Amino acid sequence: MSASDRPSREPKPAKDARSFGRWFDSRFRSAPAVYGLIVFTAFITIASDHARDAWDMLDTAVGTLIVFFIAHVFAHTLTSHGEHGLWRAIRHGIAHASGMLYASIPTTLVLVVAGIQGASADNAYISSMWVAVAMLALLGYSAYAKRGAHVVVRLLGAAGTALLGLFIILLEYVIH
Repeated sequence: MSASDRPSREPKPAKDARSFGRWFDSRFRSAPAVYGLIVFTAFITIASDHARDAWDMLDTAVGTLIVFFIAHVFAHTLTSHGEHGLWRAIRHGIAHASGMLYASIPTTLVLVVAGIQGASADNAYISSMWVAVAMLALLGYSAYAKRGAHVVVRLLGAAGTALLGLFIILLEYVIH
């Protein structure tokens, strides 16, 4: 067997920031994920009015998010099963809507930690709100980075995205 016939024994490339970026994008950079982040944070905000602690807030918000997730999967399935078949439409609906659930993970973790630490409902709410705003800022920053924008524009985009998201969260809270 000649050297050219042997399989290559080159080491696999190390995982780098690009692979994290792809992982992050596939879970958090979708319309359902951004929608899920905003809606879940609004649910937490609404729940914070009557919650006794972080666990109470988490129960209300997660339960409501699951209902919205099921409704999203149902809507997707209903509109696409004629073309793709029921089971394929359900699988695709779940995959499409999964961003809603991924987006809730950071704020859910904050509420779990707050619950374990016995934090007050107000402190748990404020912490989860900061995490949601930071996620929105990160999404805004990375969107401008993908466009090759200057760092100043990226930072302004991050601030604008975070503020607009916060405004939508508070608007939804006021309406409810």
